[in-house]
Amino acid sequence: MKNTIFLLLLLLCLRGQAQETETLQWRPVYHFTPATNWTNDPNGPIYLHGEWVVYNQQNPFENKWGHMSWGHAVSRDLLHWKHLPVAIPEVIDRSRGDTTWIFSGSAVWDKDNTSGFCAGGKGCLVAIYTAHSPNLHKESQYIAYSNDGGMSFTNYARNPVIDLQKRDFRDPNVFWHAQSSQWVMAVVLPAEHVARFYGSADLKDWHLLSEFGPAGYTGAHWECPSLIELPVEGMPGVTKWVLFNSAAGGDRGVFMQYFVGDFDGKAFTNDNAAATALTVDYGDCFYAAIPWNDAPAGGKILVGWMIPGPQHTAPWTGQFSIPRDLSLKKTAAGYRLQQQPAAVVRRAVMGDAAVSRSSVADLVVDREIPLGAAHGLSGNAYWLDAEWSIPTGATAGFKIIQAKDAAGAVLSETVIGYDAAAHQLYVDRSKSGDAKIKPGKERQTIDLPEVSGQLRLQVLVDKSSLEVFVDGGEKVLTTYVYPAAGGRGCSVFATGGKAVIKSMRIWDLSKL
Repeated sequence: MKNTIFLLLLLLCLRGQAQETETLQWRPVYHFTPATNWTNDPNGPIYLHGEWVVYNQQNPFENKWGHMSWGHAVSRDLLHWKHLPVAIPEVIDRSRGDTTWIFSGSAVWDKDNTSGFCAGGKGCLVAIYTAHSPNLHKESQYIAYSNDGGMSFTNYARNPVIDLQKRDFRDPNVFWHAQSSQWVMAVVLPAEHVARFYGSADLKDWHLLSEFGPAGYTGAHWECPSLIELPVEGMPGVTKWVLFNSAAGGDRGVFMQYFVGDFDGKAFTNDNAAATALTVDYGDCFYAAIPWNDAPAGGKILVGWMIPGPQHTAPWTGQFSIPRDLSLKKTAAGYRLQQQPAAVVRRAVMGDAAVSRSSVADLVVDREIPLGAAHGLSGNAYWLDAEWSIPTGATAGFKIIQAKDAAGAVLSETVIGYDAAAHQLYVDRSKSGDAKIKPGKERQTIDLPEVSGQLRLQVLVDKSSLEVFVDGGEKVLTTYVYPAAGGRGCSVFATGGKAVIKSMRIWDLSKL
């Protein structure tokens, strides 16, 4: 009887999976997505043996959150990804009636075998992650090691390495701090809005260095901290430390913030007033971003999870942002974050024979002007990099994923515009089609009081995702778009005056 019930349940499950409608029209081309099923946070990004390695929070069984494990993928260029088997699966302990889910964390290359885990004394990969017990309602920090290049991991026999007997204590991010000759971990107490820093000589025995917080935005639990040293543009040899964390569910919705200051191997000192909350991304989905360890030439590259909205996708859910090069710029208000699509990705795009390229110069825009086949655009996966001159009183920008009827009336579109009178950039998805958009997030904005009519916009459209980099990455807005059937149009527009596109480069990535 039990076998019969099991078979019936299995058939119902398979039937449900078979009936799930695929949404391949929204499947990104040049952003990371899992082959199937659910993904959330990036975990353990590291450059290893000539490859960009990323693990990811993944449900190996279903297209929804749960059964958290570390999925695994590698790339030579951060553009094309090879999916590999799950690297660290959830652990089921039937004797205790408990399950350990493999929550977020980081990975380091222990080149000097400080841990003693490395076979033959050579280097090995060590993962540091939060072990989450949904039954015991506890989170603690575990480590695991790999001697096969990160394909599989062995959990440390004496886990946990840090245990505060707390329900919420998670997301360790670890790096080697050369100045103090130790491994440093940033990890958070979410409800307390506190980042803790721990030090270790061997990745196994950790001691508390200091705490930071509460500070900045405290309207939701803190998650996914990372601490990284960044160069300051135009100031050779000058660096500052940046502490990132994420918070979702408060009055700001999905929010990621950063603090700029100094780190001496023990404590992080904030340059700004404690209440200052600096924004990483002005969209409604960029979250849990962490940097790559050991990037070539000391590169500082960040990748984040784009939190899915209410629109269902299949056979996958969730994707990562474009990897971003990071630096700082000194401004009148202090040091501020700069983000650009990673140079590694840009080189791959420009060197790929499948990418169509075109350019525009000195185009006067005083109405809506379509872009299309003449400009190499054939679908909804492309980059636009445009230098605009927009006079006071005018509004200008792009209309993407457009669908029109036979008479030319707009059926659906997403508008990316700059209102020169209001000094505001906006993304308007109120006419984006029938797909589900987060309520209250149909229109998203960035105030740009420093812009005086000269504006650079880099627009990355990838089937269902949109990233807008403003003025070389001084501000970024990331969100989802869901083109309606037939919604492939793209136009430039201006109202209230004549705008000029001084130069624009276009890359069509639809055939990658």
